[in-house]
Amino acid sequence: MSTSVHDDPLGRERAHLTSSRAALRAMREDVEALDISDVTANWVNAEVLSRQIDERIKALADLSDTPLFFGRLDYLHAPGAEQAEGAEGERFYIGRRHVHDGDGDPMVIDWRAPVSQPFYRASKKDPLDVGLRRRFGYTGGDLTAYEDEHLSDPREAARTSKLLQQEIERPRVGPMRDIVATIQPEQDEIVRSGLGGTVCVQGGPGTGKTAVGLHRVAYLLYAHRERLARTGTLVIGPNKSFLHYIEQVLPALGELTVRQATVDDLVAHVEVRGTDDAPAAVVKGDARMAEVLKRAVYSHVRMPAEPVVVVRGSRRWRVPAYELEDIVRELLDRNIRYGAAREALPQRIAHAVLVQMERAGEAPDDRVQDAVARGSAVKAAVKEVWPPVDPAKLVLRLLADAGFLAVHADGILTEEEQKTILWAKPARSVKAAKWSAADAVLIDEAADIVERTHSLGHVVLDEAQDLSPMQYRAVGRRCTTGSATVLGDLAQGTTPWATRSWGEALAHLGKADGVIEELTAGFRVPTDVITYASRLLPHIAPGLAPVASVRENPGFFDLRPVAGADEVVSACGELLRNEGSVGLIAADARVPALAEALASAGLSYLDPGEETTAETRLTLVPASLAKGLEYDYVVLDEPRAVVDGEPDERTGLRRLYVALTRAVSGLIVAHAGPLPSQLTQE
Repeated sequence: MSTSVHDDPLGRERAHLTSSRAALRAMREDVEALDISDVTANWVNAEVLSRQIDERIKALADLSDTPLFFGRLDYLHAPGAEQAEGAEGERFYIGRRHVHDGDGDPMVIDWRAPVSQPFYRASKKDPLDVGLRRRFGYTGGDLTAYEDEHLSDPREAARTSKLLQQEIERPRVGPMRDIVATIQPEQDEIVRSGLGGTVCVQGGPGTGKTAVGLHRVAYLLYAHRERLARTGTLVIGPNKSFLHYIEQVLPALGELTVRQATVDDLVAHVEVRGTDDAPAAVVKGDARMAEVLKRAVYSHVRMPAEPVVVVRGSRRWRVPAYELEDIVRELLDRNIRYGAAREALPQRIAHAVLVQMERAGEAPDDRVQDAVARGSAVKAAVKEVWPPVDPAKLVLRLLADAGFLAVHADGILTEEEQKTILWAKPARSVKAAKWSAADAVLIDEAADIVERTHSLGHVVLDEAQDLSPMQYRAVGRRCTTGSATVLGDLAQGTTPWATRSWGEALAHLGKADGVIEELTAGFRVPTDVITYASRLLPHIAPGLAPVASVRENPGFFDLRPVAGADEVVSACGELLRNEGSVGLIAADARVPALAEALASAGLSYLDPGEETTAETRLTLVPASLAKGLEYDYVVLDEPRAVVDGEPDERTGLRRLYVALTRAVSGLIVAHAGPLPSQLTQE
């Protein structure tokens, strides 16, 4: 790296950064200066356009601590029939968003553009027409270093990028950040997969599966912006803490329109105030419940026993019961939504009346048919034959009325399973019921049987391994005409109904043809930590490939016997002397005592999901909320208590596996009691 007066590459790159920031500022000012007063027809159009302009201004924000570009590509050859992007002597700066100068020439290319792809895919074996790949190192927002790879030079051996390693291992304070500077080839392949197909990513701790899912959304919004602007996108996470942790990734990439939610948010038809024991939750979450609900909904249809008589002026038109029955059976055979069939029924009856009118020599039109369909006689018949169904009231009756449940669960659920889900004390009304989270999913299923759920263009489902089959169905309803990215790790399933195979999960999601990809390279978890945690894999997920850490730094790992909570707190204080965030993870039941010990020691701490700051870098994390979160350093309190806090040993060991793998740089396992035997076996 030369820094002479005559040849100062770093100085030139800094100058380009300064010019690029000025160009981005000019782009933002151009949008801010737009006058829409003369281009909008009415206040509605003005409001819509104004909101779009506000979003564009936000997307063009220059984040001072976020590098505007992180790499450079120098192509070898001029564009040809197969190389329309590269040009001789032409170079492209790769960054988080597109930036152009006053003449419209690009100064920074969006990482999602086709010309940027070789930054992630090019190698010594396949340079993709790239002569030089340059990576930049930053301190805060200042460009401080660069590193070159001459991909087409046979004299230069392939080597690991030091800047890439530093970026991967860089300590963090605050929420999850994007990984656009460090995306690996196998990750990039998933990120850039097409919108039309569903992708399921099995990835162990630290493989970057969550980041891959979020960056895939960003890529799809870039490649299919108009389509997804119409149909919408959604990211689904396991809990609010997790969503808060990841919520800044997409905005940092300029994407502001992606909604985030939990599964509970999606099915919030009723207020959840109750809980199920594990056996009841397992049965309610079983996919067989969908057929029970469908039977219960359609049981409301009654075959007509009386004709419909329509009076029009001095004439009476009679549709006999057998003809009405044919209409009802035809609608049932079409297998359309209950509510859609109910809306179609009066028109079908009215059409039968019009046929009679035409045979009698009259010439009725569509207005007459509509009038007949809205008439009192047809309305009364429809109410009798195909009455409205309230999904919540239906589920209330199923869970409260043993006879009603027995009729519709016959041959589907055993008598024991039916007893398991029946309420001991039936609620009198929907509002009075203490609904559980699983009940809300049943109501959502019933609601979809009655009226089709709106489908989005793309849904990302993270930490999917903990979903029940009925929850998968609830998510699948939100992307019936779209696609999905499913992210998870079978070894981290910590619910009694945890996913057994991704093929099975995709079938419940309605995406049986989805492609399953596996990420096994660990970028975030140190070698010594993942090696220790992987001792649990034979007991929690036999046959699953362990994560292989690619970190050059083995990390800090310490098995530490302690006398009590005070020594656990001391371990936290020890780790806080390092740069970065610290998580104290403990069995849920032990959290209050540890909170008291932290307070006594004068150590301030945050709850999961709260943003760490330079002043407060310690988070106290119940083991049940640790999934998906990462900290530079972790103190894991009493592993045996984490296992014992779950209803069965396998679930407990899976919860422990999650807790052990939250550390990015170092882990202290503090224990007063004996460790689980599975951890002591080499």
